[in-house]
Amino acid sequence: MKRLLSAILCLLAALLLGGAAAPQEPTLDGIFFDAGKADAILLTTAHGAVLIDCGEKGFGKEIVSYCTGHGVEKLDCLIVTHFDKDHVGGAARVLRELPVDRVLQSNFPKDSIEYAHYLKALRRAGLEAVTVRETLSFTLDGVRFTVDPPRLERYADSPSNNASLIITVSCGDRRLLLPGDAETARLTEWLADEPGSFDLVKMPHHGNWDRALPTLLAETRPAFAVITSSEKEPESAKTLALLQDAGAAVFLTREAPVLLRCEGADLRVWYAESGSPNFFLKRS
Repeated sequence: MKRLLSAILCLLAALLLGGAAAPQEPTLDGIFFDAGKADAILLTTAHGAVLIDCGEKGFGKEIVSYCTGHGVEKLDCLIVTHFDKDHVGGAARVLRELPVDRVLQSNFPKDSIEYAHYLKALRRAGLEAVTVRETLSFTLDGVRFTVDPPRLERYADSPSNNASLIITVSCGDRRLLLPGDAETARLTEWLADEPGSFDLVKMPHHGNWDRALPTLLAETRPAFAVITSSEKEPESAKTLALLQDAGAAVFLTREAPVLLRCEGADLRVWYAESGSPNFFLKRS
């Protein structure tokens, strides 16, 4: 009788364990907005949202409209990679119209009307931005965001672009690289840390050619590359040729907004207007 009872208990335990819900893998959705030659990237997790840059002045309205139309009621974090107008221009509108929990910013301010409006909007929102001077990481719903700061307070060449925060995002087995407008000096110092491979790279500085790009692509080996350019100011043909040689699938925001969805080992990237995802990276 004891043996029978023991067998029944073991069977029940096996059934309970087998029927238990498997832990869910983190998911990440993203949009690289068609903001002209400017950066505006929204990444959403199961319950969170991170906005990286805001395009030029006036584009904040488009970001707010997209967020409210897609159920994004607040931002867990706004990251301003640097203070050129094509990255901070729309920030004031976003800060006025969306609740924001935290703001991370570059260490190199600019004397511009866009920067002044950004500071005023921060004050009105009762926020104090964190100037990132040491590597900072946070996790939302299992998705990890790492923000790497410039090593110098000022660079001799392109001091604003080279002050860009470089952001890496890890979702399950997949990694994204978002380097702002980093140029040679900034990319070289970041690559010196041997960051490894990435599945998607947002090309720095809108696809302009930079002598650090061959090393960047050789080290990161992306399957996807996204370029935020415009018809009037397109990406460099030399950059496109390099990406083609590297075997990366290239998506241009000047064609249409670029969408992504990441679930564990599956990463899908497609143009918003196409309606059908392109599956390039799937679970093996």
